Amino acid sequence: MSGDAIIRDETGTQRTLGYVLDLSGGDGRARCRLTVDGRHTNRHGALHGGIVACMLDNAMGATGSLAVDDTGLWPMVTLSMTTNFVGPAREGDELTATGRVTGGGRSIRFIDGELRDDAGRLVATATGTFKPLSKERME
Repeated sequence: MSGDAIIRDETGTQRTLGYVLDLSGGDGRARCRLTVDGRHTNRHGALHGGIVACMLDNAMGATGSLAVDDTGLWPMVTLSMTTNFVGPAREGDELTATGRVTGGGRSIRFIDGELRDDAGRLVATATGTFKPLSKERME
């Protein structure tokens, strides 16, 4: 892989939420990491579901990007995504969302994701359909 394998502060969403995108695993799977703090919780003190979905979407999209280009920087768009919430995460938890390509071809990728805390407990899963953008759309 060329370039920096850890992406920080690249987008407004990333700067606002404070997550890091890690493309360095060498296994074709991207990881989105976040330490939960008070900015991320809902009124019940648990990690907000929208942030769960955001982390999974980022990990899954970047995993799809790695399947197209080993830099992990190829733009992908999410066509659909279903998120299943399994257990809560709380302030102080260190979370990692990971993607895994399960199928597709040149124009569409099917990608699964899971979000786990630092103790390995499953917080959420997701399935999604992603589309790599063409080179013409990148320029």
